[in-house]
Amino acid sequence: KRGHVSAGHGRVGKHRKHPSGRGNAGGQHHHRIWFDKYHPGYFGKVGMRHFHFKKNVVHKPTCNVSQLTNMIPETDAASAKVPVVDLTSKGVFKLLGKGFIARPIIVKARFISRIAEKKLKASGGACVVSA
Repeated sequence: KRGHVSAGHGRVGKHRKHPSGRGNAGGQHHHRIWFDKYHPGYFGKVGMRHFHFKKNVVHKPTCNVSQLTNMIPETDAASAKVPVVDLTSKGVFKLLGKGFIARPIIVKARFISRIAEKKLKASGGACVVSA
């Protein structure tokens, strides 16, 4: 307000623009105690470097044996012949063995677990590993 000379910022210390630096300045110098107290581990590295990391190499969507009956095409579901389910075309790469299966099915997949293969063969179906 008018008449209040230093506007609440004190006469001795003075209100200067950025007396301790802008932003995170001084994290390893004059603000080290604050950084170590409230943000431990902020500076430095951890782990190994992996050059040219490709995420699609480890991309392996899965589904279980219990979900296979829902994936049978409607044309094959009613007929008496054994249906063929191509999991790769549905975006599923690996078949896992959770659940049970009642009818024989021929399954095409890139990867099939040991238990899933056992359950498919026990029901009278077959496994085809495709690239």
